[in-house]
Amino acid sequence: MIRKIGFVIVCLVASGLYAQDGTVSPYSYFGLGDARAGTTVEYKMMGGISMYGDSIHVNLRNPAAYSRLGVQGPGTFGITTYTAGVHYKQSRLKSFTEEQNSAVTNIDYLSLAFSLKKGLGVGFGLEAFTSVGYNILDQQGEEGSRLVNEYSGNGGLNRVYLSVGYEFAKNFSLGVTANYNFGTLESLRVQSVENVQFGVKDERSSRIEGLDFNYALNYTPKIDERHTLFTSLRINTQANLSATNTKRIGSFSLITEQDVEVIDVDLAAQGLKDTGIKIPTTTTVGVGYGENMKWFLGLEYSFQKLSDYSNEFLEIDNVVYQNANVFALGGFYTPDRNSFDNYFKRVTYRAGIRLDKTGLVVNDKDINNFGITFGLGLPLGNNLSNLNVGFELGRRGTTAAELIEESYFKVNVGLSLNDQWFRKRKIN
Repeated sequence: MIRKIGFVIVCLVASGLYAQDGTVSPYSYFGLGDARAGTTVEYKMMGGISMYGDSIHVNLRNPAAYSRLGVQGPGTFGITTYTAGVHYKQSRLKSFTEEQNSAVTNIDYLSLAFSLKKGLGVGFGLEAFTSVGYNILDQQGEEGSRLVNEYSGNGGLNRVYLSVGYEFAKNFSLGVTANYNFGTLESLRVQSVENVQFGVKDERSSRIEGLDFNYALNYTPKIDERHTLFTSLRINTQANLSATNTKRIGSFSLITEQDVEVIDVDLAAQGLKDTGIKIPTTTTVGVGYGENMKWFLGLEYSFQKLSDYSNEFLEIDNVVYQNANVFALGGFYTPDRNSFDNYFKRVTYRAGIRLDKTGLVVNDKDINNFGITFGLGLPLGNNLSNLNVGFELGRRGTTAAELIEESYFKVNVGLSLNDQWFRKRKIN
């Protein structure tokens, strides 16, 4: 019990860490920022697929998989899983003429899950949803009289969630996750002219909150004594978020960097004080095949009608949103989970690839993302707990049309600690 209470305290304390900038990508300028992984390291290293579930790992994307958390050995009623993940990301930002390197480290999620009985599992936790962190310089005109625009932003959205998964019939599981999203997005645009003493600024802030729901249906029939077919349908419903906005405009001195005159804009008169943000529904289908806790291979496809995305307060002229889709392929292999004499036979080896058509079109160019993932699940103690280490190589964007190509390398570390929270006592 002490460990459980301690974990909750860690969750509360760590929530403050989510206020940090989770990205340094210029593409976080658009929409609500960079979408974070939304899954644990174990699944992230398999390309982010989510149809697989077992008895000792939390599947943040697929609530129906909570139904597989359960009995582990004679007299054991359930398993409690504590899981947390962090990542370190190095990025190389490359334009047609320049190149820059940057790095960031962040917490991704903190979660607790447990089985109430065989076929019924629940979970709750805190995770990062989106991150904003950019600093863009745009110069136009001839040297000595150039018009300089500087754009910067920070913030992002976090979410607390509650998930339930239940096996309502043989091989059929249904799950639902309720997400409460919250956070603040801040942006600053500064415009100046070379050799002119004063510049102008535009500061904007949006405090955002709202609910969305993720439903999942899994069908996992046994093909034979050892092998199982894993199929999944997930629908992450449209999120209708509310935003409370502020805007300040004014002038400042380029020499002292002090404000000269700044006023608060009456957004209520423009109908922009309280606005809505619509994040369209995402539908995901997946299919996979494998031997439980031994090996698995799965393929997943996601579709989102991102053309329906809207945010009245933060509209941008040179961007269009089109339909988005994701293809992901991944799997794992464990040589011998019960090996006594060879530790590396108990290690789980994971790998995957993913191709994201993000739906973001900037300067008439599609912004796509391609990633390769791989990693290890290192067993701890009695094989119920594990340390997961993963790596991701990827590329997003293009240098065409005065845009930026982002090449990145990520190191992901996740800890999954499992314990038996109830053991049936035996009386001799």
